[in-house]
Amino acid sequence: MNRDAFFIGGRWASPTPSGALAEVEEAATGTTLGTAPLAGDADIDAAVTAARVALDGWSAAPVAERAAAMRRLATALKRRAKETATLVSRENGMPAKLSIGANGHSPAIMLEYYADLCEHLDRDDLRTGALAQVRVRREVIGVVAAIIPWNYPQALAAMKIAPALAAGCAVVLKAAPETALDAFVWADAALEADLPAGVLNIVPGDRDAGAHLVGHPGVDKVAFTGSTVAGRAIGEVCGRLLRPVTLELGGKSVALVAADADLDRFLASLLDVCLPNNGQTCHAGTRILAPRSRYSEIVDAVTDTVRALRIGDPLDRATQIGPLVSEAQRKRVLGYVDEGRRSGARLTTGGSVPADQPAGWFVEPTVFADVDNSSVIAREEIFGPVLCILPYADEDEAVEIANDSEYGLGGTVWTTDAERGRQLADRIHTGTVGVNHYALDVVGPFGGVKASGLGRELGPEALSNYQILKSIYLPPTGSA
Repeated sequence: MNRDAFFIGGRWASPTPSGALAEVEEAATGTTLGTAPLAGDADIDAAVTAARVALDGWSAAPVAERAAAMRRLATALKRRAKETATLVSRENGMPAKLSIGANGHSPAIMLEYYADLCEHLDRDDLRTGALAQVRVRREVIGVVAAIIPWNYPQALAAMKIAPALAAGCAVVLKAAPETALDAFVWADAALEADLPAGVLNIVPGDRDAGAHLVGHPGVDKVAFTGSTVAGRAIGEVCGRLLRPVTLELGGKSVALVAADADLDRFLASLLDVCLPNNGQTCHAGTRILAPRSRYSEIVDAVTDTVRALRIGDPLDRATQIGPLVSEAQRKRVLGYVDEGRRSGARLTTGGSVPADQPAGWFVEPTVFADVDNSSVIAREEIFGPVLCILPYADEDEAVEIANDSEYGLGGTVWTTDAERGRQLADRIHTGTVGVNHYALDVVGPFGGVKASGLGRELGPEALSNYQILKSIYLPPTGSA
């Protein structure tokens, strides 16, 4: 499963002789799954140059032509959906049942959505004002640096590639070393779809490669998903360069269980809402807020539910919790578990490596009760299968706790009163929130506030990330 070349300018390009090599490990075993080249500065330069060469032709192409190419790309990805989903599960430990949707089918869905959208949106808008007629023109922003993490690599790539291509941009995709292998599926599909050369370039790389790409003079826009620490560093560079940037960063979301909540309904959704992808999800509701009137009941129910989750091979469709992406990530998560013990929080289940999983990077799904919102485990993003349960006296206090965080990406409210749920959702300061449900949909803008990022992806709003607005002032109607 080795790759030995980058995808640059519509062809396979050999890496620079001094380039590094990524050994991609299988998360469930810790053994080498395959290798892939990691981009150096010269490889990044070549990819950006290829994108710039392709930009004029792609941006000038009729919208119908761009949409047709995107649909061909979607079809090529669909043909590979099952194999792609399996590969990602092997790379990062994502349970197969989740991966088939997130990494197998969603990229094609997004490409088709934005292909349809770009065909039905007017490029120009004529507005009549008191002083002029204003022709508002939407122009292509240019070459896009798309930088993605390892947790949902295919979906997060598509969230950038699809609207960028629809807008007429050319893209350089910098994939993470941990999931370098699946990134090349985009290259295979692009070749099959006969996507114009240079419109999409694939260069896995480390942080240094990402930094070179972010600051590259040939890049017009940066779209990044990853940690808040990395996002701040990218934001500083883009601020200095006055370069447009979209940042989808970390989270520490709440699941606010109201006093009247249907607990069975919440528990049935707990895996998907609070522990998706083994907790390696930015919007996961890892802070569960429980009313004091039902606190013991909720703690016991959550503990029993989490304890019963099936841990194992991510390729087994019955597996609910797979391994983490790497040994380093497991050490990080276990370090937070130790911090939780030291904080005085009550460990109700989990807290170690599963005894029946001697290989790979597994961590038992873990629950801490009696957590104070000022503690480290309640404030920092753990990015693993660790839940905190916090008590609250009334809904005002619940909202106060929910908003007492540097993050604001996701969240859910659980109640049998739909109107009450909407009112509580309105009061939570976050970019997205669900009522008795949480699922990203391509039609709705996704992103965060505060330390969870800048800008929005998905929905028609995402197209604006890849466009420049130009106002052309014309004489008022009836003027000489």
